[in-house]
Amino acid sequence: MGVPGGPAASASRPEAGPPERAELPLGSARPLAEVYDTALLDLDGVVYLGRSAVPGAPEGLAAARAAGMRLAFVTNNASRSPSAIAAQLASLGVPATSSDVVTSAQAAARLLAGRLPAGARVLVSGGIGLRIALRERGLVPVSTAAERPAAVVQGYAPDLTYALLAEAAIAVGRGAWFVAANADRTLPTPRGPQPGNGSLAGLITAVSGTRPEVAGKPEPPLHAEAVARTGARRPLVVGDRLDTDIEGAVRAGADSLLVLTGVSGPADVLLAPAGRRPRYLARDLSGLVQPHPGVIEAGDTFCCGQWVARVDGRSGRLDLAGSGDRVDGLRALAVAAWSVPGGVTEEMVRPALGVLRLDAPGHPSG
Repeated sequence: MGVPGGPAASASRPEAGPPERAELPLGSARPLAEVYDTALLDLDGVVYLGRSAVPGAPEGLAAARAAGMRLAFVTNNASRSPSAIAAQLASLGVPATSSDVVTSAQAAARLLAGRLPAGARVLVSGGIGLRIALRERGLVPVSTAAERPAAVVQGYAPDLTYALLAEAAIAVGRGAWFVAANADRTLPTPRGPQPGNGSLAGLITAVSGTRPEVAGKPEPPLHAEAVARTGARRPLVVGDRLDTDIEGAVRAGADSLLVLTGVSGPADVLLAPAGRRPRYLARDLSGLVQPHPGVIEAGDTFCCGQWVARVDGRSGRLDLAGSGDRVDGLRALAVAAWSVPGGVTEEMVRPALGVLRLDAPGHPSG
């Protein structure tokens, strides 16, 4: 999404062209907190990691607020209420109220209320967050197929039972509209991946033969809910995952910032297909209050800061040389990689990543 009077595009970003050429990173001489009015922030992997704040996150967010940027916390997690999430943020040094939190439960409830009459019954296969969101929209949460629900909404909850999943499958099989809060197949934990909401919804699909309509990232409803609740006019989506946060921003026509504190790392950025490419890159949330150098393109050479990336004309392999801020090197490499027709492979980018040595800790995203 273009911002009038905002950041200047890199020299390689044309006004029009093929999708892969229209998604190159932007440069901004001004801090992003001065260019965009609202940051739509993912949580886990961006603001916190498990029970702890991401290093520097409280300070970066405080600086963005001081610059006039509104902060909203947007999560695919449908199990907890906004007030519980706000309390967790406050305990980590990030002041927040329930009105600052937007969940996939709220997006699912708005989606349902848009097509169902007030007072319609909705079978909730999930947690308290979904039930609260449905009541806010004038819908009635129920727990059995015998209550003849007009719809079923599936959301992750750690105490979800087989009996409730069975009721949901029966109701969907009888024709109830099927909505899922999100389609994340796995839920990463310290012990390894566990079934996420997408897997739970898949059980209902396997029994009923019906696929759900999805409210959470990267589908548009959650972004629309966040914009509606915040009144954002120039939103910036901030996330750590290309396949949810960044793809969701691209599909909604919003600019995005990928931070390297969570799931997606430098290699993922270079290999990202059109539709999952961020407008901005930063090591962490300090990127909200820093300028973002643009990338200068000259033939097969791409320069950013003190770094120079080149594309070998025969093999398509990427080469990198330089010094200084390593995120500048990643910016140059990203534009170079995305300029290669058909994209690049791991083998083509491995040497350049070895020179860059910019590692990011993998972590689940909320």
